[in-house]
Amino acid sequence: MRRLLLPLLLFAALLPAQEKPNIVVLFADDLGFGDLSSYGHPIIRTPHLDGLAAEGVRLTSFYSAPWCVPARAQLLMGRYEQRIQMGKTGSGGPDGIPERERTLAEALHGVGYRTAMVGKWHLGYQSPDFLPTGRGFDSWLGLPYSNDMRRPWVNSDVPLWLYDGPQKIENPVDQDTLTTRYAQRAVEFIEASGDDPFFLYFAYAMPHLPLHTAQRFRGRSKAGLYGDVIETIDWAAGQVLAALEKTGHADDTIVVFTSDNGPWLNLPDRMLAEGVQRWHAGSPGLLRGAKHTIYEGGVRVPGIIRWPGVVEPGRVSPELAATMDVHATLLAAAGAPDPELPLDGLDLTAFLRGDEPSPRNEFFYFHQDRLKALRLGPWKLKVDGTGPELYQLELDPSELYNRAAEAPDVVRRLQQRIDEMKKELGMS
Repeated sequence: MRRLLLPLLLFAALLPAQEKPNIVVLFADDLGFGDLSSYGHPIIRTPHLDGLAAEGVRLTSFYSAPWCVPARAQLLMGRYEQRIQMGKTGSGGPDGIPERERTLAEALHGVGYRTAMVGKWHLGYQSPDFLPTGRGFDSWLGLPYSNDMRRPWVNSDVPLWLYDGPQKIENPVDQDTLTTRYAQRAVEFIEASGDDPFFLYFAYAMPHLPLHTAQRFRGRSKAGLYGDVIETIDWAAGQVLAALEKTGHADDTIVVFTSDNGPWLNLPDRMLAEGVQRWHAGSPGLLRGAKHTIYEGGVRVPGIIRWPGVVEPGRVSPELAATMDVHATLLAAAGAPDPELPLDGLDLTAFLRGDEPSPRNEFFYFHQDRLKALRLGPWKLKVDGTGPELYQLELDPSELYNRAAEAPDVVRRLQQRIDEMKKELGMS
């Protein structure tokens, strides 16, 4: 094991295993803010995820990142990706999670958790140490990066393999059955649980393009193939929730559902091959923007947390939270020690209990190597265009009305905070 294992194991003795909650994180790929019926979709049916929200809290200002890699880095390391410096991790990319970083799986494994991952990794693959089984997961079934990273969509001759642990097991990948196979493996992991707490990270390949689902789900949704795929995602969540019920773990498991970024509405022409259509994408709801933008539709995503005994069922909250905060909250719930490197995530436990407001009051929007916007309370300043754009998101969630000219003091205040963060990160 890695360098912190011994002190983590010693720390684990401070919290009895039976008091540590089990943890399940369901992480969709390119699912939009408006794609679940509980978030306003008029046609797509998502009864299992809607039921999860009814039994927990549905967050309406929950933030991730504008694309795949930083979203996963922020969830698993609890830090802005710009601090981590992931480098190139897609097909042919030589990089992975730096040795100095500690993943959520490593932290939980160190305090006695069994750990498993199913699904998309996208945090490095060229060395076994970069794979999930090299970064704290006992097992992994999934793809090393996005499901479109092969010809004709990507100019790469690197084969797209399905992995089982560090072993390549299937090429070409039968993507129609990916979600159902992932669900089966997830259920098997839960059903094999003993007395030790467990952590399951279920990172769907879908609804990232190209869309795929099993034949039995095709044509079930009135929202076309995209709706079929979302309803398959919901079915898989239902399989996991049923396994928790069957094994008696429903009441001692934290379940989180969210997405890495918004829908891919602005897909490039290169994606229009092998049946991919521009309408094979989801909805940001009333939000402006999409994946690869730092408007709200690209970064704000569904956020559902069920935590029996902590979260009051049926709660809906507009307060800020982020994937990084899920990381910090799960560490606290498990009794894991703080990492050596400081987190950007904040512990949401008191907020989830209803005792305090959310500790998050600001969120920085990065894309690639640039800091492009800041939300501070109700205000958002976007600085990557021809001039500043200022939106009062509580009144204008669709970002229709630029208030910069009438609120120069707010612009200056947010710009000062942006400049402070740039200086902290050594950015120009």
